[in-house]
Amino acid sequence: MTSTVPGPDIAAAERITGSVRTRVDAVLAEFLAAKETGAPDQCLPPVVAAVRESLSGGKRLRPVFCHCGWLAGGGDPDAPPIARAGAALELFHSFTLIHDDIMDASDLRRGRPAMHRRLAELYRERVDRTAAERFGVNAAILVGDLCLVWSDELLHAAGFPPARLAEARPVLDTMRTEVMAGQYLDLERPGDDEWLSRAWRTIGLKTAGYTVERPLQVGATLAGADPAVLRSCTAYGRPLGEAFQLRDDLLGVFGDPGRTGKPVLDDLREGKPTVLMALTWERAARRDRDTLRDLHGDPHLDEAGGAVLRDIIRSTGADASVERLLRTRAEQAIAALFIAPVPPDVRQVLTDLAELVCSREH
Repeated sequence: MTSTVPGPDIAAAERITGSVRTRVDAVLAEFLAAKETGAPDQCLPPVVAAVRESLSGGKRLRPVFCHCGWLAGGGDPDAPPIARAGAALELFHSFTLIHDDIMDASDLRRGRPAMHRRLAELYRERVDRTAAERFGVNAAILVGDLCLVWSDELLHAAGFPPARLAEARPVLDTMRTEVMAGQYLDLERPGDDEWLSRAWRTIGLKTAGYTVERPLQVGATLAGADPAVLRSCTAYGRPLGEAFQLRDDLLGVFGDPGRTGKPVLDDLREGKPTVLMALTWERAARRDRDTLRDLHGDPHLDEAGGAVLRDIIRSTGADASVERLLRTRAEQAIAALFIAPVPPDVRQVLTDLAELVCSREH
């Protein structure tokens, strides 16, 4: 990528990510320990333990970008409240993942059983399989809701001045509404003529704002940043968030399950209306379209069928096009930093993070 700032240093970006992760993890550990010891009923400690396990191993990208927004707005890098704000975002992220796995009928998350599968296993020794699976789904919905409630609780007790929290609230509300709308779009299979436009709409709502733009704005708002900084958060965060999802779509089909923590057939079995699959459909020959209709979205798709779909994707060049699209968006994000009114060290960190996001393998 062409840049007027020093070249990206992924190792440095990983160190920054690691530092934020350490602080956020400490906040989460303390918060969950308090929930465990102060539980109003004995049914809750096992639930807290399940949440604790589900949170382990995450990339903590949203807390990282929240921290960067805080720095861009002039916040003290060592101030404890910003780590608590990051932890609150991570709890909200856990809520979305738990519910997303239920909707997608996913078995794994981060290489471990998804929440509804884990809870079903806890109940299976008492009842038959069907009843246990129903319990797992219903209980996971409640656990996800609990993470949402705890996210609010943790943020409001983080230690920010009430006026700053009030200013950040509309950003959080917008982020949450966008995620729900994007998830709703993700549930529907669009018509053939609107597949690509629907895929871009879903990315914009479900991922682009939620992963980068809004966490940046939350941090910047909590630091008291001026409107120009908030506009820069959008100019950088929106295209980078799109790039993040495009990489996710490629990993969902071509990634290494040992690194991604999820089977590579899940997205294909669910028939996810991604940009990758929309471009494949647009370019596919008639006979390949018939195959796409039969296999994409087949809940019983096996590895042989997955290999057929991957071959069609490659034959159309859709995977290479998505790679170019995500790189173009990363370049747009970095270009927006050139005129962003942020300190040079923050500009460099955000440049490094853009490269880290686009080159990730999980």
